[in-house]
Amino acid sequence: MAQFDVFNGDADGICALHQLRLAEPCASTLVTGVKRDIALLARIDAKSGDRASVLDISLETNRQHVLRLLERGVTIEYFDHHRAGEIPQHPNLAVFVDSSPDVCTAILVDRHLAGRYRIWAVVAAYGDNLARPARRLATALGLNAQQCETLRELGDVLAYNAYGDTEADLIVHPAALYEIVHAYADPFELIAKEPLCRTIAQQRDADLALAHALKPSVVLGGAVLYVLPNAAWCRRVRGSFGNSLVNRHPHLAHAILCGDPDQGYMVSVRAPVMCRAGADALCAKFATGGGRAGAGGINHLPQSALAEFARELDQAFPGPVNGPSEIASTDEDS
Repeated sequence: MAQFDVFNGDADGICALHQLRLAEPCASTLVTGVKRDIALLARIDAKSGDRASVLDISLETNRQHVLRLLERGVTIEYFDHHRAGEIPQHPNLAVFVDSSPDVCTAILVDRHLAGRYRIWAVVAAYGDNLARPARRLATALGLNAQQCETLRELGDVLAYNAYGDTEADLIVHPAALYEIVHAYADPFELIAKEPLCRTIAQQRDADLALAHALKPSVVLGGAVLYVLPNAAWCRRVRGSFGNSLVNRHPHLAHAILCGDPDQGYMVSVRAPVMCRAGADALCAKFATGGGRAGAGGINHLPQSALAEFARELDQAFPGPVNGPSEIASTDEDS
């Protein structure tokens, strides 16, 4: 019998699997990649009697391959907080899904394990920009403000490493990063002993400095849109940049677009912190789009659809000003 651990390569996926394997150690085949690479079950060639643990990737996106594996006799446990669509009913499928805006996958695993490794759910929640749920969990553990800030930084570092269009954009492959994390039951020991955490943080800070020097491309009543140059640092920074912007301006939504190899855009959307809703519904209006209520994305937005996206963004997050402003020239992104 083979075990497959299939997980999103960001902080939530890594910490969710880490909790599960601390509680239930076993040898497994790791299946992961860049954050946007979520159709991961397509990679699994499992057979009857094999098991798969799936964490932090959309069931809706992977439904076809869930059914394929179930038909082969594979047993699946599925933890996720994204749009699930129709959930298959099968005796070999255990589903733990909650798409509430204040939940991440590691929190679902924390519930499943009755808080046994809760400190890693704190890390994951901070990495998913869920500061309030993270603080609630941290309070239950008796952590002080300095400890919370240290865990917030770790969550942000783990999340940052997952952003990029290809593995070449990343600082380290998520599977390798998971292996490093999994060597530590205590996140404070990980932070103290692993220089890779500092390396990722330094790269993040440099990339963010470049991003914050840019001006918005479109300003709407309730949202702001940035079109970033087509460069590796932009592909890495778009998630952290979006989180930074919504934390600075909690009443506004933000969309971060970056040029992709198909002459279009990769899109990240953050709903306002004051109302974490609407990002998934907005992105789902476009092919390759989806996500969760507070944060969504579109894997490929054609250049010809940029104006349409700006209109939909304006309608999804209305404000006192109606309609998009002039879209800045994006010649450098072509």
